[in-house]
Amino acid sequence: MLRLLILVVALTVGPAAAQSYPAKPIHLIVPLVPGGNQDIVARAFAEELSKGLGQQVVVENRPGQSAIIGTQFVKSAPPDGYTLLSIAVTFARVPAVVKAAGYDPRTDFTGVSLTCRIPQLLVVNASYPARTVQDLIAQAKAKPGELSYGSSGNGSTGHVAAELFMRMTGVKLLHVTYKGNAQALVDVMGGQITMMFDQVSTSGPQVKGGKLRALGITTLTRSPVMPEVPTLGFEDVTWNGIVAPAGTPREVLARLHAEIAKATRQSEFRQRYLERGIELQASDSPEAFSAYIRSEADAFAKLVQDAGIKAE
Repeated sequence: MLRLLILVVALTVGPAAAQSYPAKPIHLIVPLVPGGNQDIVARAFAEELSKGLGQQVVVENRPGQSAIIGTQFVKSAPPDGYTLLSIAVTFARVPAVVKAAGYDPRTDFTGVSLTCRIPQLLVVNASYPARTVQDLIAQAKAKPGELSYGSSGNGSTGHVAAELFMRMTGVKLLHVTYKGNAQALVDVMGGQITMMFDQVSTSGPQVKGGKLRALGITTLTRSPVMPEVPTLGFEDVTWNGIVAPAGTPREVLARLHAEIAKATRQSEFRQRYLERGIELQASDSPEAFSAYIRSEADAFAKLVQDAGIKAE
C-alpha cells in the first residue's frame, strides 16, 4: 500500500510542478566571461524563454577554470528547473583532459536542448600556395611534421578537428598552442603558422575580406553559413546548448525545450544569427540532447586515448 501511495504521489507531483512552472525567475549560468559566442547565444535564448515562459530568465556569468566553476555551481543546485547551465562542446570534453573537472557530463546533468551549431573552417593564409584541401594534403605528405597548425590547447575544438583531419588523411602536422584562438588566427594571416581550424563566426569575415582562404568546413554537408566551401568529410562542430542538474523533472525539461524549439522556428531569429555564422537549432527532445552529450563525451574520451592526448 505504501509503494502504491508513493507511485501515485510521483505521478501527480510531476504534472502539477509543470503546470505551475515557472513561478519565479530562472537563472541561466554562463560559465565564461561575457561577449563570446556562447554568451551571446545564451542571452538570445534567455530573452526568448522569458517571453514564452512569462518569467524573467536571468543570465549570470560565472567564469573560471575552463568553465569548471560555473559548471560545478549548477551541478550542486537544486534540480527544480530554476538554475540552468549554458554549455558548449567543451562541456563534454573537459573531464577527459582536466583531472580536476569535478563533474561527469553523462550523469551529473540532464539535457534541455541544443541551441546552436557553429562549423569550423580549415583556413590558410590567402597567399598560401595550396588552393584546395587536396593540395594541402599532398604538401603535408611531402613534408611530414613540418606544416603547422594553431589551436588554443589540448582538447580545444581546433585541436580535436586537426586530430580528426590527420587520422582521416594520414598526414602528420605540427601542433602550435596559443592562449586563445585570436592570436593563432593572427599568425595564420601573418604566415607564422600554416593553418588552423577556427569557428566560421570568427574566421568567416577574414575569408570574405581576402585575408584567409577557406579550404574546407567541418560538416558532412555544405553549410548554409558558407555554402561555397566544400566539406572535409567529417563532422566536428562547436555546439551550444542548455542543461539542468540531474533529477530535474521531465515535465519541466519538456516545457523549457518547447520554448527553445519554438524560438528556433522563427525565421527572423534564425537569420539574424546565421549572418554571424551561427546556425540556431534545437534538439528533438531533452532525451535526444542528453544522448548527444553522452555520445560526444564517449567519442572524445576514445580520441584522447587513441591520440595520446595527456590530461592536465
